[in-house]
Amino acid sequence: MRLLLAGVGRMKAGPERDLLDRYVTRARASARPLGIAGLDLVEVEEGRGRSAEERKREEAAALSARLPAGTVVVALDERGRSLPSQDFAARIGALADAGTPALAFVIGGPDGFDEGFRAAARDVVSFGAATMPHQLVRVVLAEQIYRAVTILTRHPYHRA
Repeated sequence: MRLLLAGVGRMKAGPERDLLDRYVTRARASARPLGIAGLDLVEVEEGRGRSAEERKREEAAALSARLPAGTVVVALDERGRSLPSQDFAARIGALADAGTPALAFVIGGPDGFDEGFRAAARDVVSFGAATMPHQLVRVVLAEQIYRAVTILTRHPYHRA
């Protein structure tokens, strides 16, 4: 299974990007024994529409165009379900075991997700009710993916 971390907007160089890269590198190396092919980053430009709805539609179209056919989408949204790390890992493991070709964790733009895109997602997950900058959400997501992989491989990183 191929893992993707997709988001609207581009991360610039800096400490957040360095930390993101660190967790992505760790996840890629640790995921191999599980049959998970890396963790690819997909970034699309913010929509330029006049209204929030136009921007969300543009972003949804750009994200959809960049995801491989057959990709299972998990949208990150503050209105989603909060999952303990063990449950997050179990979902990734189950999808990998089921032969899912690709799993994308998607972070929307500043206006959120187009409702059609959000409704089409397999799951909608939240990292809490607090509002976070998208750069920080990417870091948290990459760390949680790394943590999930270590849970699945029984590495001692996660201490339950």
